[in-house]
Amino acid sequence: MLAHLRRAAAACGGATSDHFLAVRPFSSAAAVSSVSNSDPTLPSSSESQRKASRWLLFLPGAITFGLGTWQIIRREEKIKMLEYRENRLQMEPLKFSSAYSSNEELDSLEFRKVVCKGYFDDKKSIYVGPRSRSISGVTENGYYIITPLMPVPNCPDSVSFPILVNRGWVPRSWKDKFLEASQDENLADALPSPSHTDGTKSWWRFWSKKPVIIEDHVPSVTPVEVVGVVRGSEKPSIFVPANDPESCQWFYVDVLGIARACGLPENTIYVEDINENINPSNPYPVPKDVNALIRSSVMPRDHLNYTLTWYSLSAAVTFMAFKRLRQKNKRR
Repeated sequence: MLAHLRRAAAACGGATSDHFLAVRPFSSAAAVSSVSNSDPTLPSSSESQRKASRWLLFLPGAITFGLGTWQIIRREEKIKMLEYRENRLQMEPLKFSSAYSSNEELDSLEFRKVVCKGYFDDKKSIYVGPRSRSISGVTENGYYIITPLMPVPNCPDSVSFPILVNRGWVPRSWKDKFLEASQDENLADALPSPSHTDGTKSWWRFWSKKPVIIEDHVPSVTPVEVVGVVRGSEKPSIFVPANDPESCQWFYVDVLGIARACGLPENTIYVEDINENINPSNPYPVPKDVNALIRSSVMPRDHLNYTLTWYSLSAAVTFMAFKRLRQKNKRR
């Protein structure tokens, strides 16, 4: 009985093994077909990646082409700006006299020639710099000196309001002498006067029967004529330090800040002297050249050179991209 059962089990085991051997090929084929049917996007995703890589080859050419087009736009804007300045400088100069009251804004006055008379308040001068100046190939450091032009009493041709005037370029020694004179003046003001130190003298003045007559002495000043151009504040670059009025350090022209430092109104007009009549015996300050006002650090011809450069780079990079794509097609 036991032997009969063993023979039946062996017969069943052989059948099951043959059954699994027959089923295994079918199951593997079904798995492959099911995987292929479940992910039909494998070929399409590779194709999309190939197309994206092709477009990336043309991206540098498109960027350089855009930069070249931007330079063309900048060139047209620069031409219009320089023509505007030149036309303004050719207009009849405005005369800032006592009968003139300017209610116009700075934008309407900028780059207009003006003629004004007054006297310079040298004690309130501001030195902006350092600014270099090339003389016969030799570069010398100095400063721009900005001084308030004040009204002259009882002078009809004088200005009726203070004006900030950029008188031009001066050597570094001018600022050193100005600082020394300012320190000496501050020291003299700090010292007590003899009338305060000697009490008897002040009492004698009080009990004296003779009246003390104090005359208002107005110093006589000679009006100075300034021929200049109305300008605005400078726009410093990121490399220029900030102005420090407390330590008298001015690195760029800030009309509002300089007016506050000089005790002038905030709407004070700023003028750059362009008078070419320089006294040979007194060559400083050196006024600005009027032709420098119709020049720019980047002129229209420079923009044209930049345009040609960017377009050349765009053509070269695009040609290399086409050549690369043709090599890939030949390999296929």
